[in-house]
Amino acid sequence: MKKFLPVILAIIGLLAGVGAGWALRPGTARTAPEDQPHYSPPPAHTETLRLPGQFVVPILAEGRVQSMVVLSLALELAEGHGVSLQQQEARLRAVLLQVMFDHANTGGFEGVFTSGEALLALRRTLREAARAEVGDALHDVLITELLRQEA
Repeated sequence: MKKFLPVILAIIGLLAGVGAGWALRPGTARTAPEDQPHYSPPPAHTETLRLPGQFVVPILAEGRVQSMVVLSLALELAEGHGVSLQQQEARLRAVLLQVMFDHANTGGFEGVFTSGEALLALRRTLREAARAEVGDALHDVLITELLRQEA
């Protein structure tokens, strides 16, 4: 029996690897529409509202500012949205900035932070936060500028 145990474990490991590879093969994952990148054109009857000013997010390492990330954002809204930027800008900026601080604190701006997957995750979180403030008129949050400056 001791001679068969390594063979049995190897077969189980091989089958588990094949099963995992089959389950995770490209093209099989089903994602919700809001999780998919918005590379396609926006739905008809939308307009883009650029948020004035930039967002500055410090990146900390060992309690010191290591670098700064500067972002500009725009909101893609349904036409006739009724969103008043004058009334909602301060609260919207605060909510979006908090999302970016959380993203920075979890290492979101480290490494290859401009990869499609990383930016998609950030945009998804920004969209959810902005939608909570603005409502369903919001289609997407667009990152129009992104820069990381080392300190």
